[in-house]
Amino acid sequence: MAACTLDAPNARQLADFYESLLGWPRRSDAPDWVELAPSDGGAGLSFQTEPLFSPPRWPSAASEQQMMTHLDIEVDDLTSAVERAVALGATEADFQPQDDVRVLFDPVGHPFCLFVRTEGGT
Repeated sequence: MAACTLDAPNARQLADFYESLLGWPRRSDAPDWVELAPSDGGAGLSFQTEPLFSPPRWPSAASEQQMMTHLDIEVDDLTSAVERAVALGATEADFQPQDDVRVLFDPVGHPFCLFVRTEGGT
């Protein structure tokens, strides 16, 4: 896999958030398409402008856009990682299903999870 792509009202603005959150450099940068990739290789994250973007609903609701995918990001310290993500523009979800995972929304509403790996768990 080369990348996972997230739609957004403005590809560059959402890429700015994830570039800061992940620390990944830009592999390409056009007005409506941005690609980030980890320095050590591997699959990246792309962003495309979608003027009709509608943020997904999480937890799901039958009458709204369903979450089709979400990112799981492993961190060393959950509390500081959540604080940093919020400082960058994320918001915490009201519903948190697990103690060692925090569900957040990026600036345009895509849910993503920050988690700490536990013995035999996540």
